[in-house]
Amino acid sequence: MKRNLDSRSAKRIACLAIGCFALAPLLASAGTVPFPASAPQPHDCSHGVTLQLSSSVSAQGDLVLVKVHSSKAMARLTAEWAGQKLLFWRDSLDESMYQALVGIDLEEPAGTYSLALTAQVENENAACSVPLTVRAGRFATERLHVAKQFVEPNPSDLERAGRERQRLRELYATVTPERLWQGGFRLPLAGVHKGGNFGRRRIVNGEPGSPHSGVDFPAAAGVPVHAAERGRVVLAENLFFSGNTVLLDHGLGVYSLYGHFESTAVAEGDVVEAGAVLGHAGATGRVTGPHLHWGLIVNGAKVNPLEIIRVLGPSREMATNGRTRKIAGGSKNKETRHTR
Repeated sequence: MKRNLDSRSAKRIACLAIGCFALAPLLASAGTVPFPASAPQPHDCSHGVTLQLSSSVSAQGDLVLVKVHSSKAMARLTAEWAGQKLLFWRDSLDESMYQALVGIDLEEPAGTYSLALTAQVENENAACSVPLTVRAGRFATERLHVAKQFVEPNPSDLERAGRERQRLRELYATVTPERLWQGGFRLPLAGVHKGGNFGRRRIVNGEPGSPHSGVDFPAAAGVPVHAAERGRVVLAENLFFSGNTVLLDHGLGVYSLYGHFESTAVAEGDVVEAGAVLGHAGATGRVTGPHLHWGLIVNGAKVNPLEIIRVLGPSREMATNGRTRKIAGGSKNKETRHTR
C-alpha cells in the first residue's frame, strides 16, 4: 500500500512534492552507516531515546542521515523537518537503531529549521528537537542555446509538458512504505567517476531558467546505464524535456531519475536489481549532445544524487574497486553536456 503526501508539500515546487508518513513498518537495513567524526553528539530525548544527525549544518541539495537509538522497545516513532515527515527503517544489526533521510531541497530557503521527534516507549512519551541549518549552495550560472521549440513550446507541446509535470508530481507524492534498496548506491555509468552541473542556474536562449536539478555525466551514445540500486520502475517513456526517461522508486520516498536515453531496456512495473541495465545513453529531449542526466528525489526534495553515495556509503562494487575516492560532482566540470 502506498501513501500520498500532504497538500502543503505537494504545492512546494512545480514538479515535486515534499513529506511522507513516519510510522511502521520499520524495515531492516543492511547495517548502521557510520557517522563522520565531525557529526554532532546524540541528543537526549528522554526515556532512553537519543537523536543524532550526520550534520547539523548542510547546504541546499544535501542529504542528512538521522539516527534514533532507543534502549527500550518503541511502539511509535515520528519525526518532522521543514514539512517533511521522515520515514525510518530499522537496522538489522542493531534492532535498537532506526535511520531516516532528510532531503534538503535545491531551492530550500537558507535558515535554521527544527527537526522534531516524538516516540512512545513503554507507555511513556519521549520528545525532543534539534536545529538543522541550511546554508545557501554555491552554484554557478551558465548560458545555453537550445532549439527554439524547447524554450518556446507550441500550444500542443506546452500541454504535453504540463501533463508530464503533473504525472511526475503525482509519482513523487506517492510513497512506498517498504525500503526496496538493499545496500549502498552506485554510480549509473561504469568507468565514469566525474559528473557536474547540479544546481547551476541557467539562462536559456537569453531567458532565465530553473536551476539544474541533477548531475550530468559525459557518455557516448549507446553506453549502458545502470540502476543505482534496487527499485521498481514507475516510469519508462519519452518525456518532452528529459527525452527517453526511466524513474525508479526505491521505497521510503527515494526516487532516482535517468534521462535522455537513446533507448530504454525496462518497462513500468519491472523490479530491477542494483546494476541492472536500464537503457543506453543518448541525446533525446532538451540537450546539446549525448550524456546521462541523473537525478535524485528524497521525500519530494531535489537533492544531489552523489549525496546518497556519500551519506549511505558506496555499493560493494564501488568500495571494492576504490571508486569512491574518484567521485567528483563539482559544477565546474566542462566535459558534461547540458540538460534542463
